[in-house]
Amino acid sequence: MDNITASEVAGLAVGTLLLCATIAAPKIDAFFSSSQRSSLGMCKRCGNLRRLACSGCKGTGSVKEGGIFGINLVDDLYESYGNRESKVKQIACAKCQAKGYFSCPDCSKL
Repeated sequence: MDNITASEVAGLAVGTLLLCATIAAPKIDAFFSSSQRSSLGMCKRCGNLRRLACSGCKGTGSVKEGGIFGINLVDDLYESYGNRESKVKQIACAKCQAKGYFSCPDCSKL
């Protein structure tokens, strides 16, 4: 531990803080949006849209063939730079039956 400088320790601390903030950001955002919706008298989960995006396909209705482990960085970069013709086959999402959304369970209780 004699070879570690104060700058390296500070850099490690800042990096750890940024990693923790990145991991916690979606949960913090969900908390604030839920509290804002409830203060406006809206549904806490969907904001009176009566729909929730599918977690499997993120609301698109299709997933890449191969699932989670079928990640190909070259095709993803190629697709993100405007060239929509990808070699990866898109298949219908089985979780939402290619709709991309579910009915909100809180709103359907009413």
